Amino acid sequence: MYDFRFKKKFGQNFLKDDSIPNKIVSFSNIPNNTLVIEIGPGAAALTSKLALKAKQVLAYEIDNSLEDILYEKLSSFDNVDIIFDDFLNRDISLDISKYSYDHLYVIANLPYYITTPILMKIIDSGIVVDKVVIMVQKEVGDRFCAKPKTRDYGSITVFLNYFFDIKKLFIVNRHCFVPQPNVDSVVLSLERKNSLLPLNNFSFFSEIIRSSFQYKRKNLKNNLKNYDLAKIEDILISHGYSLSARAEELPLEVFVEISNKLND
Repeated sequence: MYDFRFKKKFGQNFLKDDSIPNKIVSFSNIPNNTLVIEIGPGAAALTSKLALKAKQVLAYEIDNSLEDILYEKLSSFDNVDIIFDDFLNRDISLDISKYSYDHLYVIANLPYYITTPILMKIIDSGIVVDKVVIMVQKEVGDRFCAKPKTRDYGSITVFLNYFFDIKKLFIVNRHCFVPQPNVDSVVLSLERKNSLLPLNNFSFFSEIIRSSFQYKRKNLKNNLKNYDLAKIEDILISHGYSLSARAEELPLEVFVEISNKLND
C-alpha cells in the first residue's frame, strides 16, 4: 500500500494504525439495520470495520485509481457498495433510495480541505442522518465544538449546532497516517437533535448567520446594517446584548429568534 501514489489534490492521508478504525466503530455504536455512508474510503481501513457492524455500507471514492485496491480488500463483503465519483456532485437522496434501513449514519475520515462543504452537502441534501462520526483536522474540530464568546466560535459552529449535538471523542496523532499530515486530527460525534428550534425560513437563517459573521472584528450593528436594526436590537436587549455585540457572543437561540423576527 505504501507504493501507492498519494494525490495531494484529494487530501489523501491513509490510516496506518489499525486501532483507530476499531476505535471509531466502537464509539459510533452502530445499531441494527443501519446504512452507513462513508466518504473517502481510501484503502478501506475503516470500510472493512464498518462492514462488520452495518447492514450496508455505501462508500464514495473520488480517486478511480483506488478501484483495484478497494475491490481486493473488500472482496469478502457483500454489504459494501462503492460509487467512484465526487460526493459533492452526487444526488445523495437518489443514491440511498434503493436501500432499506432504520438508521442512517455518516462515518468517515474526511479530507481536510473539504470537510465543511461535505457537511453542508449532507445538510442541504435534506436526508435525515441520525449520527455523523467524522475525523477532521483538530483545529476544524475545535471550531465545530466551540462555545459562544470563544475565538473558534463562528458561522459553521452555529449551522452545525442547529442540527446536531456535537462532542469530541478522541484525538488522533498525525503519526497514525501515511503520508503524515502537519497537524493532529480529532474524531467528532454529531448526533441529530430530537427536536429542532422552529425556523420560519432556513435559507434566511443561513443568510443572517453568514452576514453576522461576515467581518469578525465588526459588531452586529455594522454586519447587519442592511436589516431592520430596530427589530434586531429589541431581541438583543431582551437577551442582555446590544447592537455593539459581536456575532461570536450570541448563542444559537438568539440567532434563531432574530431570523424568525425578521422573516415573520
